[in-house]
Amino acid sequence: MCQHYPPCPSAEAPDHEAAQVKSSHPEQGWALLCNGVLLFEDTGELLPDGRIIAPHRSAP
Repeated sequence: MCQHYPPCPSAEAPDHEAAQVKSSHPEQGWALLCNGVLLFEDTGELLPDGRIIAPHRSAP
């Protein structure tokens, strides 16, 4: 998916959230990262293979 250099971490990489934002929709609360991960404002994630990562925001 990634067309720039250096390439973004893959969706399976531990640092997958470090990928560049490809499309941002803050009014809807989500962003599509270059590696295909949907990142939600509550820190939840939807991976390209359909797996869900529950929100992991730090407690205040």
